[in-house]
Amino acid sequence: MVQAYRADTEEAGAGSQPGSRLRALRHRLASDRGIWRRGIILALCSVLLTVVMVFHAEIPNTVGNLGSLIETFLPWLGVVVPLLLLLGLARRSATAVIALVLPVAVWLNLFGGLLFADKSGAGGDLTVATHNVNAGNPDPAGTAQQVAGSGADIVALQELPGGKVAAYEDALADRYPHHSVQGTVGLWSKYPVTDSSPVNIKLGWTRAMRATVTTPEGPVKVYVAHLPSVRVKLNAGFTANQRDDSADALGEAIADEPLERVVLLGDLNGTMNDRSLHAVTSQMRSTQGAAGDGFGFSWPAAFPMARIDQIMVRGVEPLASWTLPATDSDHLPIAARVQL
Repeated sequence: MVQAYRADTEEAGAGSQPGSRLRALRHRLASDRGIWRRGIILALCSVLLTVVMVFHAEIPNTVGNLGSLIETFLPWLGVVVPLLLLLGLARRSATAVIALVLPVAVWLNLFGGLLFADKSGAGGDLTVATHNVNAGNPDPAGTAQQVAGSGADIVALQELPGGKVAAYEDALADRYPHHSVQGTVGLWSKYPVTDSSPVNIKLGWTRAMRATVTTPEGPVKVYVAHLPSVRVKLNAGFTANQRDDSADALGEAIADEPLERVVLLGDLNGTMNDRSLHAVTSQMRSTQGAAGDGFGFSWPAAFPMARIDQIMVRGVEPLASWTLPATDSDHLPIAARVQL
């Protein structure tokens, strides 16, 4: 009786071994004739996702600036992959699961380098930081001091309301003896600032400026810009025409800049993937793309989804790029270290 019980128990236990369960699973899959026929629609969704990522530059902007909208949030298309995987497993569809190889391969080709490559380097001659401080910021002095605490040699601020400029000036005076404010943007520097002037970006008021900063390694032209905001509306799509016109004007100003070394700091309200910023991005390098770790998303601060705040360079070598801790703004400040 005891022997029979033990034999039954051992037989049941043997049947529940991982190898047995795996064989049983293989048998069920092999006998399931619909495993390849199910999930065709899910597989087509994977193909469509792949096509969108590969040919995003070909998506027209004629209707609601759809192309720019997709490019702004292009990395987030990868979130669709786990969803399709779960649905494919739930449907027990080999076709749907295998089809996911396509979008995964394309996404890794586009963005894998941002996640798995350590591009930052040591050294550098100059550290710069930029921050959209938000016009409604309740603590200008605290925000300014937080950004200055990064150790940056040059700090650019955007969205400076006239009534709060003095608060930022007072908070930064000790660390940065040289500064210039033009309209709603400003530049603070440890090194002398000369030739400061507004840059016309076709808005009717000043939201961009340029100045020469004389560093120990020689002069650098620094541009500070805050391009117009964009909106996503159900009845109008991605409304970005004013921003696009300003980007073109900013690109022209930088292209005409005679000084070889140029640094652009600011809130461009667009990502490096957005074709509408081509006038600027085609002639400058993103410090985040060249020497940053990860995506470096900067907006919105509570849950960053896009890097619309940019540090870009021409004639300067990026060595490191990173985001700074949150302030009382809806943007995260960002910083970079460069070799002149």
